[in-house]
Amino acid sequence: MKRLGLILVFALATVALRAQEDKGVTVKVTIENILSDKGNVIGSLHTAETFMKGPGIINTEVDAVKGEVTLVFSDVEPGTFALMLMHDENENNRMDFESNGMPKESFATSGDMSFGPPTFENAKFEVADKDIDLRLRF
Repeated sequence: MKRLGLILVFALATVALRAQEDKGVTVKVTIENILSDKGNVIGSLHTAETFMKGPGIINTEVDAVKGEVTLVFSDVEPGTFALMLMHDENENNRMDFESNGMPKESFATSGDMSFGPPTFENAKFEVADKDIDLRLRF
């Protein structure tokens, strides 16, 4: 009887540990060309539905460090995503703009940067079953 109880305990522990395992992959993004150590670098992982409409499905930030920083997005399920990144020097959690509409703070998106507002089509990338390391430049 003790053996049956012990086997049951080990079986339940195994199930519990598997339930706590990561459910997706890790997307690691290194951002180059940070011009100052003021404020934070904010990153958000977006779907087509959230891109340019507010917070992403996963959001993170780190203290700015002149040179480069790395942001990590964990447990990302397979799919099509885009990254939006900005250096929030004044820590107001939003992009600041000049009177002519140009951004005052450094920013980047995944994919191809073009003139004008970023688009999901230009910024999208695929997440499958392997971790991803990206390097982007402000």
